[in-house]
Amino acid sequence: MSFLRWAAVTVPAVLLLGFASGRIVPAGDDNGWYRALAKPALTPPGWVFPVAWTTIYILMGLALAMVLNARGARGRKGAVGLFAVGFAMALVWMPLFFGAHRIDAATMLIGAMVLVGIATTVAFGRIRTAAAWLMLPYLVWISFAGVLSWSIGRLNPGAATLAPAARTSQML
Repeated sequence: MSFLRWAAVTVPAVLLLGFASGRIVPAGDDNGWYRALAKPALTPPGWVFPVAWTTIYILMGLALAMVLNARGARGRKGAVGLFAVGFAMALVWMPLFFGAHRIDAATMLIGAMVLVGIATTVAFGRIRTAAAWLMLPYLVWISFAGVLSWSIGRLNPGAATLAPAARTSQML
């Protein structure tokens, strides 16, 4: 497959899965528990999050397409495997934070996401330099999200008990 064919599959797939993860439970300003939390001054307005994630997911899908298109490249399978692990972790974060109200676990997960994201970016860079560059906004964003998550956890001890965990799907 050519790069464009791969991108026609990977970009919509990454966007769709990312969107689904964000709709499993109410997230952001749609979540009453989250609205009730004390947040650090560096918390961006609510509209920034969907814009940032949409942009990042498009870039990630393009990076993945570049690597998938590099047939015969050494390390390709491992790089795609790292991407899959990191992306799966990213999909789990929203339900863990917004649904289960597990701020500390979500913060630890973001720490792991940063490490896997760095490894993925390095692996992508060995195959296609441009793919590594496309992963950088993701690394910056999840690092920032990790700081936000940690700060929210420090400002809200016992936050898990503010409201019952969300268990219903917002998909339909």
